[in-house]
Amino acid sequence: MANAVLARAQIDTHSCANLCELVQELQVGAGAIMLAEEVLADPAAAALNEVLGSQEPWSDVPVLILARQGADSRVIAEAMDKLANVTVIERPMRVASLISTVRTALRARNRQYQLRDLLDGLREADQRKTEFLATLAHELRNPLAPMSTALTLLMRKPHEAAEALRYYELMGRQIDHMVRLVNDLMEVSRITRGKIELRMEAVALESVIKDAIELSRPLLEGAKHELATELFAEPLVVRGDGVRLTQVFSNLLNNAAKYTAPGGKIRIALRKEGRQAVVEVWDNGTGIASEMLESIFEMFVQVSGTSKAAQGGLGIGLTLVKSLVELHGGSVEATSAGLGRGAMFCVRLPLTRIGADLPRPRGTAIQGWPASLPGTVLIVDDNRDAADALSDLLQSLGASTHVAYSGDAALRAVAEGVLPGLAILDIGMPGMDGCELAIKLRANPALKGLILVALTGWGQQGDKDRIAMAGFDHHLLKPLDLAALVSVL
Repeated sequence: MANAVLARAQIDTHSCANLCELVQELQVGAGAIMLAEEVLADPAAAALNEVLGSQEPWSDVPVLILARQGADSRVIAEAMDKLANVTVIERPMRVASLISTVRTALRARNRQYQLRDLLDGLREADQRKTEFLATLAHELRNPLAPMSTALTLLMRKPHEAAEALRYYELMGRQIDHMVRLVNDLMEVSRITRGKIELRMEAVALESVIKDAIELSRPLLEGAKHELATELFAEPLVVRGDGVRLTQVFSNLLNNAAKYTAPGGKIRIALRKEGRQAVVEVWDNGTGIASEMLESIFEMFVQVSGTSKAAQGGLGIGLTLVKSLVELHGGSVEATSAGLGRGAMFCVRLPLTRIGADLPRPRGTAIQGWPASLPGTVLIVDDNRDAADALSDLLQSLGASTHVAYSGDAALRAVAEGVLPGLAILDIGMPGMDGCELAIKLRANPALKGLILVALTGWGQQGDKDRIAMAGFDHHLLKPLDLAALVSVL
């Protein structure tokens, strides 16, 4: 009768002849269990209790017991003590009450399945993040090792300038590598939170691709790859940020180089399809399994079995590519015939009108110190090594410097007669931070015309807003890009 009633309500049911059969069916799964009170007196009820007690943490199967009127029997009392999720329905029952109770139990059970899927997703994401952090630690250790060795060699004995230059260049390359790793992390953080700003203008994709090839050339030549280019006969112009688009195609070329054995073949092609520009990057490298073609663009995803082939990265380059391309109104997809059979990444971008005004090439940054800059440069940083090193660097360029290791020390120096024309302030200092110090310096009438530069590791939009409100003229990120500092001056 219960089967017939629930079937009319379009609720799927399965009848079990006894408790043993019910216990077996529970291994397959169930939305809810409905039992007559009399069944609970069966000795096999112990097996049912055991199965229900061994459920996964997310699971709590609803148990509906059809009981005699009164529902005060010893069997019912024991069932309610032993089983957590029990609902007792007294007989005789109204059909509407039975259907309503069953539907409520099924809705609750469905929420449990949703919770299971959520927990599975969280576990997978946590595993990805764990692997990512392990990769990050490994990739940061890689450049630290040769830097440490070079420093040890320089300290153990005096070296001629020409001989020492080799070690300095080595350390410079490794520092550049670490900066790229950290910048990638910052880029992903900004893009995924929608905090990135694009400088949109008419951009010729041919020039962008040539710039990307130049950026990737050291990696391509280091692995002795053969690079072929196929560019469209006419200029293809898109509206976008040239720097970011160069980053997109450089990342794709770097990815192809890393996942292709030395001496491999890589090809980049630019063509036109309707109102879209299409850029394809091909390689004959390790390839991609079909089940990974969609997920490789997700954060923290690494293609299994290929991590050793791609030393020198964090595996977030494709996340950057997808995010930047979509910010330009385009799309990116990956195709591969399978592992060991190479891969192709295809980027599609909407074309703007042909003949749009193209930006003029930017000049190179000035490498010298501005001779017209007045006064002393005040450097304030609680990291003594960082402050002293920056002071030595600026002095080598002809600047006069004064170093303070705290905000209070900087204010004392000004009170004692140090009147800087430029102040480079760290932001994250204990006690008085850089923003508070900037406000106090701006309030000093003796420092009218002072140029304030924030030099900090904090680069999020909220940090930029707070720094701007404190009265800074410029915001530079650590480590200092000297060309950028000279340029803003």
